[in-house]
Amino acid sequence: MDAKHSVLTAGRRELTKAQNRETILLAARRVFSELGFAAATVRDIIRATPLASGTFYNYFKSKEEVYLALRDQEALALRPKLRQARRSAATTQEFLANSFRAFFWFVAESQDPPDRFRMDSPEVLAGFAELRDDVETAQAKGLFPAVDAGRLSAALTGVAFELAEQVKAGAEVEETTVFATALFLGGLPALPKKRF
Repeated sequence: MDAKHSVLTAGRRELTKAQNRETILLAARRVFSELGFAAATVRDIIRATPLASGTFYNYFKSKEEVYLALRDQEALALRPKLRQARRSAATTQEFLANSFRAFFWFVAESQDPPDRFRMDSPEVLAGFAELRDDVETAQAKGLFPAVDAGRLSAALTGVAFELAEQVKAGAEVEETTVFATALFLGGLPALPKKRF
C-alpha cells in the first residue's frame, strides 16, 4: 500500500470515528430528553442509532460517560460566547450584563439545557480560567476593584448557575440579567423592588 492510500484510509477512519461518536451523542441527547436520564439505558441509546451494538462501547463505557460528554459539549459551545461578551465590555455594567445575558440566553435557547455542568471537566475548568483571566483584565482597565479575582469569579459563576435554574424554569432572560447585574453593581440596596 502506498503512502497516499494509507493517508486517505487513515483520514476516512478518523472521519468515521467522529461521525459515529456524534451519532451516539445525538441519539443519547434524544433518548435522555424523551425518557429522562434515570430511565434511559445504553440499549435505548444504541437502538436510537443505526450503529451495531458493539460500536457504542468503542466510544463510551456507560450512559453516564455519554451524559458527561454531552455536558462537556455544552460547556465547549458556551465558552467562546461568554469570552466575546466579556471582552466587548467597556464598562463594569456591560461586563456583568453581557456575561449574564450570554449565559442565560444560552441556557434558555438550549434544546436540552444541562441539569448542571460538570465542574471538574477540562472544558469547564478552562472556562473558569478564562473568566478569571477576563476579570483580571477588567481589573487592570479599572472596571473592577482590586479584589481577589478568584473569589469574584467564583461569585459570578455561582450566581449565574443558580439563576440559570430559574431561566430553565421559565424566568425571563432580561429580568434575570438585570437582577444579577444590579446585585453585583450595588448589592442588596440596588436590587429592583418587587411589587406585591
